[in-house]
Amino acid sequence: MSRTLTAMSDSTVSGGQQQWSGSGQTPQPSRGPFNSVITNRTTNLLIRGAMLFSVGVFLALVLNLLQVQRNVTLFPPDVISSIFSSAWWVPPCCGTASAMIGLLYPCIDSCLGEPHKFKREWSSVMRCVAVFVGINHASAKVDFANNVQLSLTLAALSIGLWWTFDRSRSGFGLGVTIALLATLATQLLVYNGVFQYTSPDFLYIRSWLPCIFFAGVITMGNIGRQLALYEYKFIQEKTHQD
Repeated sequence: MSRTLTAMSDSTVSGGQQQWSGSGQTPQPSRGPFNSVITNRTTNLLIRGAMLFSVGVFLALVLNLLQVQRNVTLFPPDVISSIFSSAWWVPPCCGTASAMIGLLYPCIDSCLGEPHKFKREWSSVMRCVAVFVGINHASAKVDFANNVQLSLTLAALSIGLWWTFDRSRSGFGLGVTIALLATLATQLLVYNGVFQYTSPDFLYIRSWLPCIFFAGVITMGNIGRQLALYEYKFIQEKTHQD
């Protein structure tokens, strides 16, 4: 009788093992649909891009309002179509550029193998945004004796913003490169009569405009880096929990 019971138990165990090995699968912790979405790289890029686009649109509306109110930037009357006194194409263009810059910065850091670790917290990013808004506000509101003094002052403030909140060589290089490209694009737009600057002193634009572009690139780069860091930490926590 004991031999019969032993044989039955052995056959049950061996049958279970064969059934498990036949399936060719190992037990894995269950993952809900929310976790799967959050840990998907493409979805994360789209979410970060949408957030950066929204920030860029908002800053463009607010900062361009300052320029228009002070008659620094002049648009033809027929292109102004919003309560923010801005051409309809300005916010989408700034939003798209912000998304590209914010996604490019952490990508460059990863390619260079130099993760940015200087002042990686949201309070620092918010201060960076505040300083950028202050620099733009100064370009529109503060009166200087001449444009050279204003340009030198804004250049010093922009470099100070980079030194305070970034200090990376890749950040400085990207900031200068994108600022030069944006300045060239603005020159072409003004040359073709899309809009104009009052009292231009650097071909068709103001000489301090590259400084504003540089400060904006550094600001959006910091936001993009912080979003990428937050995403990485969130995924790591979810992975450990699973």
